[in-house]
Amino acid sequence: MDGKFFLCFCMAPKPPIDEGVSGRQSLKRLLESKTGQLAFREFLKTEYSEENILFWLACEEYKTITSNTAMAEAAKRIYTEFVQVDAPRQINIDCETRREITNSVSQPTLSCFDKAQRMIYKLMKKDCYPRFLKSEIYQALLEPSDAS
Repeated sequence: MDGKFFLCFCMAPKPPIDEGVSGRQSLKRLLESKTGQLAFREFLKTEYSEENILFWLACEEYKTITSNTAMAEAAKRIYTEFVQVDAPRQINIDCETRREITNSVSQPTLSCFDKAQRMIYKLMKKDCYPRFLKSEIYQALLEPSDAS
């Protein structure tokens, strides 16, 4: 883990803990919180699986695109960064899903990444999230801020 960032994250005044990060809430609620996203992303970096949350967030942003030109550019960027074989941040999805995305990226729709996004969400929920709840990063997030 990048010790400087972790120290900075833990020592910085934290925003009030919201429902997305307090208690043992769901991954869905955690991801609805900017603070939760940041903490979970830092945890995933320590597990060398940051690409999962980055892909999930890219898909969430992608679904808000209204222009066909912007959609085509974003779809190509997501595909190149996360989906194609040997992508710099290649996500762990099955061959069939990867092939479906490859076939649809030339004429993308708003839902072309949905199946892969669901797969990555399930992976994070079942694999990474339970460990995150036991991590130092999560515990630091729960500690009250001295700046209050």
